[in-house]
Amino acid sequence: MDHFEWVIIVALLVVVVGILVSCIKIVPQANAFVVERLGGYLTTWSVGMHFKMPIIDRISKRILLKEQVADFPPQPVITKDNVTMRIDTVVFYQITDPKLYTYGVQNPILAIENLTATTLRNIIGELELDQTLTSRETINTKMRASLDLATDPWGIKVNRVELKNIMPPAAIQDAMEKQMKAERERRESILRAEGEKKSTVLVAEGRKEQAILEAEAEKAAQILRAEAQKEATIKEAEGQAAAILKVMQANADGIRFLNEAAPTDKVITLKSLEAFAKAADGQATKIIIPSEIQGIAGLVKSVTEVGSEK
Repeated sequence: MDHFEWVIIVALLVVVVGILVSCIKIVPQANAFVVERLGGYLTTWSVGMHFKMPIIDRISKRILLKEQVADFPPQPVITKDNVTMRIDTVVFYQITDPKLYTYGVQNPILAIENLTATTLRNIIGELELDQTLTSRETINTKMRASLDLATDPWGIKVNRVELKNIMPPAAIQDAMEKQMKAERERRESILRAEGEKKSTVLVAEGRKEQAILEAEAEKAAQILRAEAQKEATIKEAEGQAAAILKVMQANADGIRFLNEAAPTDKVITLKSLEAFAKAADGQATKIIIPSEIQGIAGLVKSVTEVGSEK
């Protein structure tokens, strides 16, 4: 074999090796390859290394099995009370069957977008404006159930649907803002009135407590004054009793001394005269002297006269 033939053989070997190497395919994680043979579906490759027949086999579609997000532009919808608004949605979906996804529908994402728009119009058409603004969770649940059922033949599972933004007309937004402002002012007025009411109640309770404290203080003061007066009266009575006791004690002592001295009748008569003399020093204009003492007085007078003659 000449040099030219060797070159041809080497070239053929290189081509054959290149073809064989190109037929070896590695499917990465969370991916799937749909393989066709002679234009017809052959199999679906999962993760790992695979070999396809040269020329007759080809990879029809590479499919990502991760959960994916489709953000659709705002769609015009009309509510039950004839209010036109725009709503944009976000759909979270995942491919569960690569074969159905490949052969089930042409342009699956566009199909999901159109299906989302029609489903959204049907649901919003049954709700009024206020219900639409306050029923996001209900709308999300209904849309997810409807889309999941419709996309099941396409090998797609809809995991979640969210209303990203609801945009009512400008006039409606202005009216809503005015309504919200009025509502805030009303709540502010209510809160202010409740605050004033609580303040008035607290002031009244404070005055009541103050009056109670003042009454209790006055009562305590009266009790203290009464007790002080009582003690003063007791002390005064005790003083008077002590004075009377002293006087009676003195009288008793005088009588005892007189008894111990054994006075004669004349001494007793003289003491009686001294007592009447003291009585005469007062303001009395008439003094009644017993007859016995009158006799004694005459005797004293005669004795006194005799003494003077001498």
